[in-house]
Amino acid sequence: MSARNPRTGGTTLLVIAKEPVPGRVKTRLTPPFGPGEAAELAAAALEDTLRTVLTLPAQRRVLVLEGRPGPWMPPGFDVLPQCAGTLDERIAGAFGTCTGPALLIGMDTPQITSALLSPALSPGGWDDCDAWFGPAEDGGFWALGMAVPDPGLVRGVPMSLPVTGSVQRARLTSAGLTVRDLPVLRDVDTAQDALHVAAVAPHGRFADALTRLGGAVAR
Repeated sequence: MSARNPRTGGTTLLVIAKEPVPGRVKTRLTPPFGPGEAAELAAAALEDTLRTVLTLPAQRRVLVLEGRPGPWMPPGFDVLPQCAGTLDERIAGAFGTCTGPALLIGMDTPQITSALLSPALSPGGWDDCDAWFGPAEDGGFWALGMAVPDPGLVRGVPMSLPVTGSVQRARLTSAGLTVRDLPVLRDVDTAQDALHVAAVAPHGRFADALTRLGGAVAR
């Protein structure tokens, strides 16, 4: 076990998300989808994500939210407001609320399953491991975990760029952390991403919503 990795109980699961308000979420889906349709897809993605998190073992489940909870939110979560600032500052702020091992995911990968995250959340998930990293196909990351949360390891990482993931992972290893990787996943940013993710997880609310709105893809 790493000297930076004291075992202090279970893991806090953080979901960082925006309230699915038309015109404020999933704007890269517009077009072909309208703002309301994009918000509907965002709400379905968020609900799938939260419901999967409920199936996972955790000391605490926290929704770090920009906005207000809605009908898409199941019971079983604490809700914390996101701090002000850029995305790196908001992720850093989320980790700053944790005193023990924490794993953060976003709302852009509704295809996540308990099996995908089980390596990080198993009883030995933090043995000889200081951090977990889930790379995204677009060069970002969909999951980030730290046994000893350090907001300074996130703050200042350039976000939403093809190098975001590599820079973030390098921050962890440069700090001397032992990093384990989760599978590469595809974020939902564009209509083609949405089709891909729905095909991977055809039985989720996101896939159902996309089917209802499927005509929009061809417009």
